[in-house]
Amino acid sequence: MGFNTHKDLDIWGESIDLVERIYKITDTFPQSEIYGLTNQMRRAAVSIPSNISEGAARSSNKEFIQFLYISLGSLSELETHLIISSKLRYMEDESIFGEIEILRRKLLNFIKYRKTKPNRTS
Repeated sequence: MGFNTHKDLDIWGESIDLVERIYKITDTFPQSEIYGLTNQMRRAAVSIPSNISEGAARSSNKEFIQFLYISLGSLSELETHLIISSKLRYMEDESIFGEIEILRRKLLNFIKYRKTKPNRTS
């Protein structure tokens, strides 16, 4: 599970894809939500790969894990916004919830893996 940069991590690539999906979903939201849910969802989505990449650039494994947990928190925040959007009937396709659950599991597994590493060498 070694990597050279954050771009080598599947969870980073999948979270980039999630950002793209969130932008497409929120493009269909009412204009009145541009500064509400749309903005919050996009910010939370962008935070996920951003924190993975920032953590991967840190010198210690402990710091990396901390940033992975921040990504996990942003993913949960995004999921909450999506639940609200669904209840408000702003979105029809709810398959994104499955994607979020898969990414959550992968993040948790990667955190568990990183916790077994004594040093941050790869």
